[in-house]
Amino acid sequence: MRKSDHNVFANVLSLLICGVLAGVVVAAAAFPAIAMSGLAAKTGAQAFADLPTELTVKRSPQMSKIYANDGKTLLASIYDENRQDIALDEIPKVMQQAMIAAEDHKFYEHNGVDVKGIARAFVANKNSGETQQGASTLTMQYVRLSITYAANNPNDVLDAAVDTNARKLREVKYSLAIEKKLTKDQILEGYLNIAYFGNHAYGIYAASQVYFGKEPKDLTVEEAAFLAGLVKSPSTYNPVEDDGSTDEVAYKEGKNRRDWVIDQMLEIGAISADQATKSKATDLKITGKPAPNGCTATLVASAGFFCDFLQRWWMNEPAFGANSYERERALKTGGYKIISSLDVPTQNASKKNVEKYLATGKKHALMVVAVEPGTGKVRSMAVNRNFKIDDAASPKNGLSTDPAKSKKGIRGTYPNTVNPLMSGDQYGYQFGSTFKFFTMVAALENGYPLDYTINAVSPFVSKFPIASGPASCGGYWCPVNANPSWMNGVRNMWSGFGRSVNTYFAALIQRVGPEKAVAAAKELGLTFRGDATKCRKDGGCDDAYYAAHPDAWGAFTLGVTENTPMEMANALATLAADGKYCQPIPVEAIIDHNGASLDVANPRCEQRVKVEVARGAIDAARCPVGDKSLWGKCEDGTARTTRGIVGKPIAGKTGTTDDERTASFMITTKQLSVAGIVADPDYIHNNVSRKNLGGKDPHSGVVNPAVAYTLRDAMKGKPSIQFDKPGSKIAFGTKVSIPNVTCKSVADATSILKNKGFTVDVDKKPVASACPAGTVAGTSPSGSTSKGSNVTLQISAGGGGPGGPGGPGGPTTPPRRNDGAQTWLCPPFCLPEDPVQLVP
Repeated sequence: MRKSDHNVFANVLSLLICGVLAGVVVAAAAFPAIAMSGLAAKTGAQAFADLPTELTVKRSPQMSKIYANDGKTLLASIYDENRQDIALDEIPKVMQQAMIAAEDHKFYEHNGVDVKGIARAFVANKNSGETQQGASTLTMQYVRLSITYAANNPNDVLDAAVDTNARKLREVKYSLAIEKKLTKDQILEGYLNIAYFGNHAYGIYAASQVYFGKEPKDLTVEEAAFLAGLVKSPSTYNPVEDDGSTDEVAYKEGKNRRDWVIDQMLEIGAISADQATKSKATDLKITGKPAPNGCTATLVASAGFFCDFLQRWWMNEPAFGANSYERERALKTGGYKIISSLDVPTQNASKKNVEKYLATGKKHALMVVAVEPGTGKVRSMAVNRNFKIDDAASPKNGLSTDPAKSKKGIRGTYPNTVNPLMSGDQYGYQFGSTFKFFTMVAALENGYPLDYTINAVSPFVSKFPIASGPASCGGYWCPVNANPSWMNGVRNMWSGFGRSVNTYFAALIQRVGPEKAVAAAKELGLTFRGDATKCRKDGGCDDAYYAAHPDAWGAFTLGVTENTPMEMANALATLAADGKYCQPIPVEAIIDHNGASLDVANPRCEQRVKVEVARGAIDAARCPVGDKSLWGKCEDGTARTTRGIVGKPIAGKTGTTDDERTASFMITTKQLSVAGIVADPDYIHNNVSRKNLGGKDPHSGVVNPAVAYTLRDAMKGKPSIQFDKPGSKIAFGTKVSIPNVTCKSVADATSILKNKGFTVDVDKKPVASACPAGTVAGTSPSGSTSKGSNVTLQISAGGGGPGGPGGPGGPTTPPRRNDGAQTWLCPPFCLPEDPVQLVP
């Protein structure tokens, strides 16, 4: 057949085929003269008008990346599809040519539809009796993929790829239209970024990383040819199995496909014959691997719990969507660069010290959280657990320590868990005496100065009714001091807090009111879990119920609620920041795919506690950790060597609970607050061993040294910043002279002191004095004290000594009353209106 005849035949055949597939639109494409007039022009205009914005505006799903606060250290990738769009000028020419050679030789010549290709495929497929050849151009493939990604439900996804004339017609129409909207380079760039290359790699950037561990700009001819060959059928040509092993059959098929693409590159003139020969002779070596996905695959191994905290924070932010589905989709497909608040040196210090003092694998969890005062930025979260799901087929976790669960064969959270042990609503732990902070803040807010004195006796019979239990005596709450000889006596907030005197704070919360202490805790960010409206059928009540009905909740001051290390670290950070509360936040900045920073990453802060109150509380908190009150009032502390370990100005508090269920420690500098606790997340009633309790020396125990050395290591290289001194008003209130009542009767002394506005106690242990036995030997304190403070009367045992006239024969111990069941101390050595005191 003559060439001219062949051309006529081919054109006619093409026209017929295209008419079947796409009607006059494709015919117009084949005959440009016709396309400029009549119905063909109208159809082309219609196609352009109907072009979905998704084809030119909507981006394909992008991987979001989480970095440490340096903006460089990658912590985790989170994605539905492993993909990162890049510009065409970042894709080497050899990769562009390889894709054109593999999929569309005429890409730069046709107008979106290859009419001859359609005809050729039609004839070939007719002759074979089945579909073997395709005729989709790169433009048509790009249209199909774009429509798929624009789909809003599974049915739309299926419709985008179904093998029907209607679908093909739509692709032809949109391809013709999009070629008028975009340049060839824009279409090629879009295609290379949207195509699937197998092995969880979407787009050329991910494919280059997954298969060869490099960026696209560094691809060789043979590597580019292999990647281009994958697009046709990733399942056939990808030799990498999900477990990382190699499928030998797929390896052979993939290499053959690569070599075929190399030949095609030679055919279109992209490479020389010598390049083709050398490239085909090169072995196919897959050296990369899929990008880690999610918080169980963090690149900083210990950052999984922090990553999870960030992800849960994201899911509660309305800025990322109206509901949880939209927020999750935004995170996994939005291509955000998330610069987190995690500080790698602080995180490493936390994890190192946690593992040093209670290694992963133990039943008890040692948890440490660090928060920055003044911003709320969470700098570290460490625990002796692996953030991973325990393998159900081959479990490593031990049985739950909860007896009921253990009997059923339910496993615990050690060593593997993805539960939010340190920051979620699911878990909470009793922080013991650290809660004295909240009573102290409430007292300072309500006019009680740091110098406010109370005679700390043990036991202290409160006015708070309690039905039963070890802390009940005569139907009232009766707390005791752990070490009476060291703790008892006249205490103010400095010494009462430093020595962690239970009965000082029990008396203080009774005077201030539990409702005010609970309110202070809420101001500092604590939440109370459970049902606030009613108690359970078994008679027990949740923390939320007690917090909503706190009038008789004196035990609150000793830390009986269940809270998290995150809450406690941030509460202390609030005081260190002069009362400025900031919501705990896991991010420094969030940058969208357009390079714009989102306001959602800004700190959320407000002044919740008066500056002077916060400074007062911090000044008293210098005492437990061996630092110095700026008023010089510290006496001793429960963790007095901590200041020497950290080497910076610090404030903090230790805490233990009844039955040794938990031990906690929290300390702060001006720049960083750290809180830690050792507890059993699976069974809060499970006691920690005695050695786990911190005690006075942070060198011993578990939680105290873990927290102390974490802060020390995290503060290396940072300046020492002194806390601000509280004013004299918050420290001492209004100073009032204490009248001299020496040698007066208890009744007269009491009346005189009360008329001056003091509260009065009587020390039950007589002291040697020149005053007559049974009269007042002196007061504690003496001279002057804060207005409204407590003054304790010391009773003379006689026997001579300094003071007024004495005389022999006076009683040396107070008289006692026996009611047949209990022995009680009684007047005149206790005040008539005071609760009677059980004799120890």
